[in-house]
Amino acid sequence: MRGKTLRFLLLLAALALVIAAAGCGGDDEEAAPTDTAPAEEAAVGGTLVFGAAADPLVLDGALVSDGESLRVIDQLFEGLVTLEPGTTEVIPALAESWESSEDGLEWTFNLRQGATFHDGEPFNADAVCFNFERWYNFPDSFQNANASYYWQFGFGGGFANPIEGAAGPEDSIYKSCEAVDDSTAKLILTRPSAAFLPALSLPSLAFHSPKALQEFGADEGRVDEEGVFRPTGTYGTEHPTGTGPFKFESWTRGESLTIVRNEEYWGEKAKLDSVIFRPISDNAARLQALQTGEIQGYDLVEPQDIPTVEGDENLQILDRPAFNVGYVGMTQSTPPLDQVEVRQAVAQGLDRQAVVDNFYGGRGEVAHVFMPPEIFGYTDDVTQYEFDPEQSKQLLQDAGLTLPVEITFCFPTDVSRPYMPDPKRNFEALRASLEESGFKVTPKSAPWTPDYLGLVDASKCPLYLLGWTGDYGDPDNFVGTFFQDPQPAWGTDKNPNQEVMDALDAAEQEPDLEARTQAYEDINRLIADWIPGVPYVHTSPALAFAANVQGYVPSPISLEPFSIVSIEE
Repeated sequence: MRGKTLRFLLLLAALALVIAAAGCGGDDEEAAPTDTAPAEEAAVGGTLVFGAAADPLVLDGALVSDGESLRVIDQLFEGLVTLEPGTTEVIPALAESWESSEDGLEWTFNLRQGATFHDGEPFNADAVCFNFERWYNFPDSFQNANASYYWQFGFGGGFANPIEGAAGPEDSIYKSCEAVDDSTAKLILTRPSAAFLPALSLPSLAFHSPKALQEFGADEGRVDEEGVFRPTGTYGTEHPTGTGPFKFESWTRGESLTIVRNEEYWGEKAKLDSVIFRPISDNAARLQALQTGEIQGYDLVEPQDIPTVEGDENLQILDRPAFNVGYVGMTQSTPPLDQVEVRQAVAQGLDRQAVVDNFYGGRGEVAHVFMPPEIFGYTDDVTQYEFDPEQSKQLLQDAGLTLPVEITFCFPTDVSRPYMPDPKRNFEALRASLEESGFKVTPKSAPWTPDYLGLVDASKCPLYLLGWTGDYGDPDNFVGTFFQDPQPAWGTDKNPNQEVMDALDAAEQEPDLEARTQAYEDINRLIADWIPGVPYVHTSPALAFAANVQGYVPSPISLEPFSIVSIEE
């Protein structure tokens, strides 16, 4: 990196060191399998079959927020920067170096020369600006909250021509992009942000071939009657075109998605010939498929299955650093959740400790705030809500309600997530404790993508199970992503908490690390008193692989490069 002379800019380098240590539990070696063979000794070639929990939604990073989609996208596409495997340290990708103006508003990126998209088109500054302008000028349906999630909430982007309820130019962190020459791109911001550089590592801000985007209808889509966004062009399902070490080959929904080595890749080529992602929604079925050799690896191992894998000499367990939060969300725009007493009653009616004790096999801890302990700004010195059914009933009566209070509680099917390996079991336990506490719960379930995520983002679920695995090591990526801007999922589009939003805006721009840390501790206290939802678990997830799979480096953000993986003969 060059030109980082201001205190604000030096902060980013300091944060990278702090974040890298936090994301790895302070020990990089623990993030990688200890028995990984050196790359030069590993066999090259072969096909790895990976058991995914679900199909991707679409292979266009700007249009997804779920891990199953982003895992595949991360192999095909690259952005200006990326993260060192196994850490949250920002390193160069398609930008070899960068510098900033003294006010932090202009960032000049010196681009890697010789990189090409999978369709043979050159990667250059025009392509960088085309992608940023595409996101900034998304058509109406793409401004739906569950369509361009990361552009709106992860990166802080708004739209040039916003629909009602969407952020506009005055709210956007992005102002413009200039192609200085083929190998130099300049991004101009509306305000400085300490989270800007790590946010550029998001797969949702990776670059796509402008030619392919236009040729295959990347910007075609609609919002259905349930408020769920559905892309209708063929780009994201048949023609995803990036610069990454793998390229797309084929996809049959419900069966398999295949990517193959990019022989024209600008950097070190992938060791594997191909990777096949096979959707297997059931945890037990994924374990059985690994045992029989149908697949060679899978994520989100159920805690009770870990001893089985560890006891098989042909298999191995890899541990992912804890970097997530699972929560019960509340759509505050839906009565009676618009009353704080009712939200307090929900909080005291959830037996979180029992869920953590019974369903996480010693790999979880009860969460008290919406960020993991590894992030600076974390504090558990907040208002805490212990399980107390009688107090919950009293709060409901104090709010003028008659017991039992009817409420709909949503949960996803056909999926496992790091923060909820078995959503149905979590739901059933939490439902039972709520019904003990004065509620009558109506269950509502839906497949993970696109239906469940779409329902949540469209305010169709008063209570819902969800969670978040961090994308980079900054509190802005947790509490900022959730609460800095109004969102239908929380009901904050209709009932915004201006105090929290203003505090998050200020914290994002604070250049002093000590002051920024204190700011986020204070924000956590504000959120705990506001109660937009109830965080209930942080987990340390596990992956399982065949013993001859080498080089897989678990990441705190749950996105790992398959290009460095090999299969030992």
